[in-house]
Amino acid sequence: MEKAKKRKSKTFTRRDFLKGFGGGALSATVVPQLLARDIDSLQTKRGNIPLYSKKQISLTVNEKKFSLVVEPRETLLHVLRERLNLTGTKMMCGRGECGACTVLLDGNPVYSCLCLAVRADGKKVTTVEGLATEEKLHPVQQAFIEKDGYQCGFCTPGFIISSVALLDKNKNPTREETKNALLGNLCRCGNYSKIYEAVAAASKNLRRS
Repeated sequence: MEKAKKRKSKTFTRRDFLKGFGGGALSATVVPQLLARDIDSLQTKRGNIPLYSKKQISLTVNEKKFSLVVEPRETLLHVLRERLNLTGTKMMCGRGECGACTVLLDGNPVYSCLCLAVRADGKKVTTVEGLATEEKLHPVQQAFIEKDGYQCGFCTPGFIISSVALLDKNKNPTREETKNALLGNLCRCGNYSKIYEAVAAASKNLRRS
């Protein structure tokens, strides 16, 4: 019986809460007013929130310099495809999962769908269109053709760019190193074996040249 009383005394009720404010009837009137006052103090006053304005950026894309005004929300992918008409970089998942939009930013592979355009300000961007010269394809592009390293082709630009980034840093990667370097690129056709063969062939050709 004594234990039951102790348990009961530890229970905190709504009545206790209202008593703490000086009585149920009074609290029923005062508390909503206090809450309303707090909420009102949190209301945004017009003009108090600074808006991020558009920004002019300069970047070098495939050895050509561009200067354009972008919004803070614009991605590098949007700028490349919609503003510069470089549609070789593909838009697929839009959330950094498939790698089809991979480009080189100062030599490093990045998902252009997740990279804000303002981050490319003053930097060098290389897309799949910038790999070949007028005379010949890049060794990686040529190897993808010779080894059938593509099927539907939608993921191919991203795989090629990631492969170029790998071979720029390691001209003789093992198959395991190639797999690890291409983990961020997905092929819905499942043509991974041919892709790895293409990278190996490109590696051999680059070491010969």
